[in-house]
Amino acid sequence: MDRAFAGNENNYWENEMTLKITNIRARPVAAPMKRPPMSASGAISSAALVLVDLETDGGITGRTYLFAFMPSMLKPTVECVEALGDLLRGDEVAPLAIDAKLRKRFTILDVHGILGQALAGVDMAAWDALSQSQGMPLVRSLGGEVRPVRAYNSCGLWIQDPARVADEAEELLAEGNYNAVKIRIGRPDFKDDLAAVRNVKKRIGDDVFLMSDFNQSLTVNEAIARGQALDDEGLYWIEEPVRHDDYAGCARIAAAVNTPIQLGENLLNSMEMQRAIDAGSAEFYMPDVQRIGGVTGWLRAATLAQVHSLDMSSHLFPEISSHLLAVTPTCHWLEYMDWGTAVLKDPVQVKDGHVLIADRPGTGIEWDEDAVKRYAVA
Repeated sequence: MDRAFAGNENNYWENEMTLKITNIRARPVAAPMKRPPMSASGAISSAALVLVDLETDGGITGRTYLFAFMPSMLKPTVECVEALGDLLRGDEVAPLAIDAKLRKRFTILDVHGILGQALAGVDMAAWDALSQSQGMPLVRSLGGEVRPVRAYNSCGLWIQDPARVADEAEELLAEGNYNAVKIRIGRPDFKDDLAAVRNVKKRIGDDVFLMSDFNQSLTVNEAIARGQALDDEGLYWIEEPVRHDDYAGCARIAAAVNTPIQLGENLLNSMEMQRAIDAGSAEFYMPDVQRIGGVTGWLRAATLAQVHSLDMSSHLFPEISSHLLAVTPTCHWLEYMDWGTAVLKDPVQVKDGHVLIADRPGTGIEWDEDAVKRYAVA
C-alpha cells in the first residue's frame, strides 16, 4: 500500500471530489430546420426541443436535448424532466445509480412515452456532467478513444417531387463530402417511390450508399411487395417498413425481401431489442439514445448487438451518438441530423463523411444562449 495512503483511508475518500445534483432545468425551444421533414408519416415544421441542464454543486452543468416531435409535447416533457429533478436533488452524479433509482421508483407507472424520454435526458446530462468532472470526452470516460465516426447525411430527401430529389442528393453529399445519404419513401403511388430512388441512384452512382426509410407507413403485404420490387435498385437498407413493434411482421418482410431491413429507432429498452432479435425482425439495428434509455440504455443495447453479431447504427442526436458509436463493438453508421444545430454554440463537424468527436470534456454540448432566447417557446 502507498505510504501516503496507508492509515489515511478516510481522509483519502473525504477529499475525493463527488458531484451532487442541485437542480435540473428544462427549457422548450422551436428551432428552425434547413430542410423541414416531410415523411410518409407526416410533416414537421420546426425542431421541438427541450434543453436539459443538470446543475451540480461543483459548478459543472451536464447538458443534453430531447426531441419532443411536436410543439404540443414540449410543456409536458419540460414538466416531466423537472419533476425528475425534484427526486434527484442532493444525489451524487452517478448515472448508473440514478438510472436504477428512477426506474425502481416508476416501476408501477412504467417508463415509456414522455417519462421514458425524460429519464433518458437525465441520464445523458448526468453522463455529460460526470465526464466533464473527469476532464475527458464522454467517449474516453466510457473507455474508448476520440476518433472519426462514419456517417450518412439524413437531412433531406423527404417525400417530394421525384424529379427534384437527384439535385438535393448531390447537395447533401457535398455538405460534408459524404458517400452515403438516405431517401424517404412511402408515397401513395409506388411508381413515384421507384422513380425517386432511380433518379437518385442514377445521379450518385453505385459507389455511394443509398439508404431508404418507409417511416412505418405500410402494411406487411405492401412492404413485401414494395421491398421485392426495390431489391434490384441498389438500396443499402430498407428502414421501418411497418409499425415498429410488429416484430413478427418485420420478420416476414426480412425473410421475403433481399435488401436488408433496418429497425430500432423506436426500441424502448434492451428487452424490446432482444424480442426483436429473437423474432428475426431485421438484419440491422439503429437505437435512438433518447428512446433506448440514454447512454446507460445504449450501452446495454450495444452489448446485445455484439452478442448477436448485429451491425448497430444510431438514430438522431449526432452530438452524443458519435461518442456512443465510437465505443460500440459493432459500430455501423451514424445518422447525421442537424436538428439541434440552431441552438448549439459548437455544432458537430463533419469531414469526409465522418462526424468528428470534439476532444474536450463531456459531450461537447453547449448552448448558444442568444439563439435559445430567440427560439424559446413561452
